[in-house]
Amino acid sequence: MFTGLIEEVGEVVAIEPVVDSLRLSIAGPLVTSDAEHGASICVSGVCLTVVDRFETADGRGAFAADVMRQSLRMSALGDLEVGSPVNLERAVRADTRLGGHIVQGHVDGTAELLSITPHPAWRTLRFSLSRELAPLLVDKGSVTLSGVSLTVSAIAGAAEPEQWFEVSLIPETLAATTLGSLAPGGRVNVETDIIARHVARMLAFASTDEPGPTDPTTEGHAA
Repeated sequence: MFTGLIEEVGEVVAIEPVVDSLRLSIAGPLVTSDAEHGASICVSGVCLTVVDRFETADGRGAFAADVMRQSLRMSALGDLEVGSPVNLERAVRADTRLGGHIVQGHVDGTAELLSITPHPAWRTLRFSLSRELAPLLVDKGSVTLSGVSLTVSAIAGAAEPEQWFEVSLIPETLAATTLGSLAPGGRVNVETDIIARHVARMLAFASTDEPGPTDPTTEGHAA
């Protein structure tokens, strides 16, 4: 579990194809300072498991993680190259403040940056949105983009043929994450709010004619 508050921007130092998956090696001195084998680290929004910890030639702490085919299909991790920056966050501790929102590191898909609107002290970024994910985002709701906890500042109406949403980024977010260097056409990993996903799932079952689960308080008892 994560918060969407990025701890540092790491660097991809090696990419090794492994059958139908990839092994990523990423330099991140802060997140590896206490990382052990099997620890979870969120890499640009995708929860990955540390399989090795080492130091780079220039002395930076680094870790290796395997990315399976499903993660490559659902995310933009396959776009990474050696030298690419990535947002990094360690798993949240139970005794820390939840400054962002509940982030699982389970990506729902990707979105493409359509445009950037500059303002005196911030920027507005507009992203494409698939019709599949559109019902899971709401105005002023939470969304995770490349691991960053953000608030939706505007969103397309349900009847619009092309779905999109916007987020407004303050200077701190622009400077402390990879979103500050993102250009139109770039892809980000999208994780929608976990509550929205559960509600959508329940509504999908409620719309069928199948009977619901048996009430445990009445099962086996006469009326």
